[in-house]
Amino acid sequence: MKAMDPRILTPAMVRIVEATDMTAHERFFRLRLPRPLRHAPGQFVMASIPGIGEAPISICCGPGDHDRLELLVRSAGSLTMAMQQLGAGDQMGIRGPFGTGFDLAEFEGCDVLIVAGGLGLAPLRSLIEPLLAERNRFGRITIISGCRTPADELFRDEMRAWGRAPGTRVIRLVNDTAHLPWDGEVGLVTAPIAGLDIPPATLAVLCGPPVMYKFVIMELAARGLAHDRIFIDLERRMRCGIGKCGHCQINHLTCCQDGPVFRLSAVEALPEALA
Repeated sequence: MKAMDPRILTPAMVRIVEATDMTAHERFFRLRLPRPLRHAPGQFVMASIPGIGEAPISICCGPGDHDRLELLVRSAGSLTMAMQQLGAGDQMGIRGPFGTGFDLAEFEGCDVLIVAGGLGLAPLRSLIEPLLAERNRFGRITIISGCRTPADELFRDEMRAWGRAPGTRVIRLVNDTAHLPWDGEVGLVTAPIAGLDIPPATLAVLCGPPVMYKFVIMELAARGLAHDRIFIDLERRMRCGIGKCGHCQINHLTCCQDGPVFRLSAVEALPEALA
């Protein structure tokens, strides 16, 4: 049996160089690594605070030969609430990267449709950044991002900048303006799909709450997009990161190893995958 790399079992303590609140519930961290992570878009790390716990957190920056790691953490439990108190100069534990991400070579020459709901924009940012960094390698890029209210929007300034890139369209939506200033659209992320030009060779990428997948997939199917051209990012239920604990198992698959990025055609027959 091949020995497991000890670096994925033991957290490395890394320094936080930037920590800012993006919304009332999400905090953005930029970390300085001792060596490049060399992750693929869509992968995740296990982040920890000694004595409190560990949790899977999506990498939200693009890959590259650099010492930067960016995470967006939503306050949802004792660990993530403790992370909200960390600032520049503090440390957190990191191990990884883990999981199966996106292969950028498969996107080359293709139109790309990205649909993000809520926190789903964070892991998809790790794909959007390299798509825009090498813009000439890819076809048209359309990004649909939805959230509940303007106060919940993530990466607002970046999305505006993405929309100024050649051949790139960004559609920002909220379910409700909540009487706050808003310069995007109001509605669900499914609403703009009917008006898009979606050639059969388009690659669609979805990440958001499970309830979103069913309706976005229905819209894409109505436009004739085959299920093997649709990727879903299942960010849930992961605990160990190495496929041993079974906590994220979906039938014969483990989300932390076979995913979190799956081709829809590979999981559509597994009801709990999209539940």
